[in-house]
Amino acid sequence: MHIAIIGAGLSGLTCARRLHEQGHSVIVYEKSHAVSGRMSTRQTDFGGFDHGAQYFTASSDTFKEDVASWTKAGWVAPWQGKFVALDHGTATEAGKAGSRHVGVPGMRSVGVHLAQGLDVRTGQRVDHIEAHGEQWLLAVHCDTVPVAASAGPFDAVIVAVPADQATALLEVVPAFAKAAKKVFLVPCWTLMAAFQDSLELGYDGAWVNNSRLSWLAHDASKPGRRPGEHWIGQASAAWSIEHLEDEPDRVREKLLKAFHEATGSQVQPVFSTVHRWRYAQAATTLKDDCLWNKKLRIGACGDWFAAGLDGAGKIENAYLSGAALAAVIA
Repeated sequence: MHIAIIGAGLSGLTCARRLHEQGHSVIVYEKSHAVSGRMSTRQTDFGGFDHGAQYFTASSDTFKEDVASWTKAGWVAPWQGKFVALDHGTATEAGKAGSRHVGVPGMRSVGVHLAQGLDVRTGQRVDHIEAHGEQWLLAVHCDTVPVAASAGPFDAVIVAVPADQATALLEVVPAFAKAAKKVFLVPCWTLMAAFQDSLELGYDGAWVNNSRLSWLAHDASKPGRRPGEHWIGQASAAWSIEHLEDEPDRVREKLLKAFHEATGSQVQPVFSTVHRWRYAQAATTLKDDCLWNKKLRIGACGDWFAAGLDGAGKIENAYLSGAALAAVIA
């Protein structure tokens, strides 16, 4: 089949890779100018910042197998950092968790490797899907062209974007749009800060209590990173919702203040900026692995599906959902 996949995050790329290996002709459309979605790495003069997903764990046998192969290939590595809980500047060592993995040399590397050999068209936003006989056409908008162009026809279409964005695209199948509308995704403001000298905080990752921030990470402590004092701070879901439409400079000022309060360090950064993830993480999921209408040949996958896991919005959810949809189509 000739298949269009909308979204080049982990779920879309996992599905695309497996369909390609099955012999299907696949084109992936991505509105951003790079692949990997929320597994992104921001490159700066001070080094890279994993400003989206911070790490991932693996619990299912299927995901463990691929993570092991990615590790062997050098795409990922375990993050053997020290993790604590912070409360008003006081650090308490956090309990041991399962192995934490990160992409090397940045979280984005997993998506980059999965995309190799695929027809991925970045900088192209799909505005809507419409039926064309027993096939599908896409209305695709590119920044360099003032009007949307028609792409297709395709034998099948897969929507692999956050549920809020998927709802509009899936209106061609009202039951799917209704299902996607049930999912709640929360936003996240992320702070990136670089310091000239070491802050000597004594930990690499921290869950923060009683603060605008909920998470801190010493990005340079991850394997394969450029040395330096590079820190990530992610605001809580509640604070991000309340300040979703604030000006970035104002958000940066507030999150830097929260960083100083949480760490007890008053050293000022030589570089700082923020990024707003409007759809950062699924707070709820659909119980299914994915959505697929065999007759119409249209489906959806993403981290907003439970895919057999407890919890929501994990990288493993995205992977398992994309793999499950490819298996259903096969």
